[in-house]
Amino acid sequence: MNAAPPTPIELDDLARTAEELARAAGEVALGYFGARIEVEVETKADDTPVTIADREAESLLRAEIRRRFPDHGIVGEEHGEVLPGAPVRWILDPIDGTKSFVRGVPLWGVLIGIEVEGQPVVGVVHLPALGETVTAAKGLGARWNGEPCSVSSESRLDRSLVLTTDEAAFHGHAGEAGWRALAAAARMTRSWGDCYGHVLVATGRAQVMVDPVLASWDAAPLLTIVTEAGGCFTDVSGEPTIHGGSGVSSNPALHPRVLELLAGRIHPGRW
Repeated sequence: MNAAPPTPIELDDLARTAEELARAAGEVALGYFGARIEVEVETKADDTPVTIADREAESLLRAEIRRRFPDHGIVGEEHGEVLPGAPVRWILDPIDGTKSFVRGVPLWGVLIGIEVEGQPVVGVVHLPALGETVTAAKGLGARWNGEPCSVSSESRLDRSLVLTTDEAAFHGHAGEAGWRALAAAARMTRSWGDCYGHVLVATGRAQVMVDPVLASWDAAPLLTIVTEAGGCFTDVSGEPTIHGGSGVSSNPALHPRVLELLAGRIHPGRW
């Protein structure tokens, strides 16, 4: 693909390829998941875990992308960046939810996001242990296991399911008080976290997902997916970006209220 804006056909082809590669990487990771084989866990400099499954899955993705698209840039959680400044860039997280993965919990996924000239245009979240895949391309909608999907139309927080990965992560970030206010306004809260929480929002099964700490590779597919499902994905300040260091997914009716509660600008109340 050249630097010109991608056509819908090009975007659709990229999305299909990204989904194919995510599934292949998922098969690599599944070979190490659960009771199949004992996996050694290392701790990285940022105090997050990494395993051979993360590294092998990302290596597969990188090799296939470079073979098929030698002029595309790649950045991944485990192996850094190649061809910085390339008009098209693939952003990879081979296992989002490694803490769940190493404990045999199936709420982890392979994430692929594609940017063109810095704008997210393709997103894939593949959840191998659950058999679920959500794929989206800009202007072409979102698909859940091949069928169109959309966010919930619920407009009241007191009827909503609100998710986060870990409540402890709010300390010093989006703010513990803001999370408590949002939780108080919700019908129910759960820590079905990492990429799975955002997938639940994009497929209409939950109404809100909040991550006060989110790396770019964690967020890479989410803006495209949630937006194409009819929802909103921003950082906690309300900026629609994958590079804001945080992430909030919800629908257009709820999103402004969620952001205001997180920022402490309104009383939780009930809606």
